[in-house]
Amino acid sequence: MTEQYASTTQGDARPRADTVHFLPDLCAPQAVLVLVLVAELLALLLAIVHHGLAALTWDAIALYSFQLQWVVLVSAVLLCRLKPCLNRLHPVRAGALSYGLVLMVTLVFSLLGQWLLSGFSGTSGSPLEHWQRHLWQLAENLLTAAILAGIGLRYLYLQQQLRNQQRAELDARIQALQSRIRPHFLFNSLNSIASLIPIAPEKAERAVEDLASLFRASLAEPALIPAAREIDLCRDYLALEQLRLGKRLQVEWHLDELPEDTPMPALLMQPLLENAVLHGIEPLPGGGTIDIQVARSGSQVAVRISNPLPNTTPPEPGRHNRMALDNIRHRLHAHFGPTARLSTRRDDGRFTLLIVYPAKWPS
Repeated sequence: MTEQYASTTQGDARPRADTVHFLPDLCAPQAVLVLVLVAELLALLLAIVHHGLAALTWDAIALYSFQLQWVVLVSAVLLCRLKPCLNRLHPVRAGALSYGLVLMVTLVFSLLGQWLLSGFSGTSGSPLEHWQRHLWQLAENLLTAAILAGIGLRYLYLQQQLRNQQRAELDARIQALQSRIRPHFLFNSLNSIASLIPIAPEKAERAVEDLASLFRASLAEPALIPAAREIDLCRDYLALEQLRLGKRLQVEWHLDELPEDTPMPALLMQPLLENAVLHGIEPLPGGGTIDIQVARSGSQVAVRISNPLPNTTPPEPGRHNRMALDNIRHRLHAHFGPTARLSTRRDDGRFTLLIVYPAKWPS
């Protein structure tokens, strides 16, 4: 059980801070839209510089736009294809490769454009003059591309490095938050295991494996894991608590059929169930029932946990409970941003907690 959890956690979690990207994802829809708009603005600028504002025509703008769009979009596609290779190279080599790639694409489309224009418009003057004009035009295109590509690639590189730094800081923050999770039931669980060894050694062995998997999860790298893996971990935790509380602890599960790619922050539900046992079940002599619901509706995942409220429960949650809830809120915001939310409600003698967050892996 312990080895299985360790392997699946690391295998299923999506790579995040361990991959340092050289450039942003230029094939993302938002990036493509920005590139098209920037290319169109550059086409307008070059048409104004070459023809002047008074003599500017739509034909001139269309000609520059056609060539620039091809150069920009083809360069973006090639850089996307080379992204894994660029990420492995030293930044200087990756920058030189990207820069040379853009210039090569510019050269190819410049030659193709000159060939098409020659075919449509015919040639005038001597062949020497014809080739001189082509060479000067080619040099002008390459020089313009060299300047613009240098500025553009430098901007994209710095933008991605800023994102890498923010991602690293965010992962460090998530790890700091997750490192605070230390199940308070450790000694109670060890006592329960010790009492089981002489009378039920198989149950004691299983309890040791469940306890080991819980602590392995609490010490693992902060990550998103499949929701099914977190649910299995919660079942292990509740099985440990039932060794101690017996029939006083009843659990009702209401689980939808979740797709395998449904994400969930590691140790999201376990500390909440820990609070439900500590503040809802233990104070009641007769115990009670914890109701757990996990559902996915469209683009959102909803987690609902409900536990009984003892009559002695104060109107405000205790310090330990507030810290756990604040911890969960911070981790949800770190993974999913403001689209994730956590809310609580007290009614009919029960405490209900609801978590809603996006059902997709953050990019």
